[in-house]
Amino acid sequence: MTQATKKYPLKVGVQLHPQHTSYEDFAQAVRKVEELGVDSIWNWDHFFPLYGDPQGNHFEGWTLLTAMATLTTRAQVGCLVTCNTYRNPALLADMAKTVDHISNGRLILGIGAGWFERDYTEFGYDFGTAGSRLDALETTLQTVKKRWEIDVPKPVHGSVPILIGGGGEKKTLRLTAKYADMWHGFGDPETITHKMEVLNDWCAKEGRDPHEIERSCGTNAEDSDEAREGYVNAGITHLILGIGAPWDFKAVENLVHWRDSHK
Repeated sequence: MTQATKKYPLKVGVQLHPQHTSYEDFAQAVRKVEELGVDSIWNWDHFFPLYGDPQGNHFEGWTLLTAMATLTTRAQVGCLVTCNTYRNPALLADMAKTVDHISNGRLILGIGAGWFERDYTEFGYDFGTAGSRLDALETTLQTVKKRWEIDVPKPVHGSVPILIGGGGEKKTLRLTAKYADMWHGFGDPETITHKMEVLNDWCAKEGRDPHEIERSCGTNAEDSDEAREGYVNAGITHLILGIGAPWDFKAVENLVHWRDSHK
C-alpha cells in the first residue's frame, strides 16, 4: 500500500444508477444497501440514461440525493460525480450545504468537469472544450470553499469533503491535489498506481500532504477478490460498486463480506 493512503480504513460503497427504474424501486434499493452495510451510497449526475434505452426513465441527481439523505442514517451519500457546469457555483455550494445538514454531515461533494455531451446539448448548456470545462471546475471549487466559509449555517463539520473524479494528469490531478479530500480514479491497478504517483507529485508541488487525500475507484460485480486486492495494494482504500436495476444485491453482499474479511 502506498504511503499516501495508509491512515484510511478500507471502505466499500455502491453507486445505484438512477436510470431504468422507478423512484419507489430506487428508494428501496437505497435502504437495502445501507442495511447490507456499505459505507457510502452514490448516484450520478446526468439527465438521460448512459446505457440501455436512451429514452428510458431517469432521475435528476441532486434532488434524488436529498431523498437519499433522508432514506439513510449511517452511510455517506454523494453524486459520483456532479457535473460542474450544470449549476451556478454559489448555488451548488448552498445545495451541498443543505444536503449536508439533511444528512447530519454525511454528504461527500463528488464533482468533475463533465463529459456527456447529450446532457449539454438537450439542456442548453455550453459544452465547450475539456480545457474550458476544467478551468470552470477550478473556479467552482474556489467559489464553493469560499461560500462555505462565509454563509450560515456552516456545513455540519465546518466543511464538506470534496471528491474529484477523473484521471487527467495535467489539470484534474492538479486540482485534486489543491482542493480535494478524495480522488476517484478509473482503470486497472497498474493504471491506478500510475495516476496516484502523479497525484502525489502534484501534492508535492502544491505543498499538500498526500495523506490528506482518500483514494477510491470503481469495481464490478464480476471482479474477483484477487482483483480487488490489486487495488488495495495500489493504495485504494474505498472501492465503489456500480449497479443498475434490477439490482444485484448479492454483489453488494459479496463486496461487504470482502471488506469485512480485512478487519
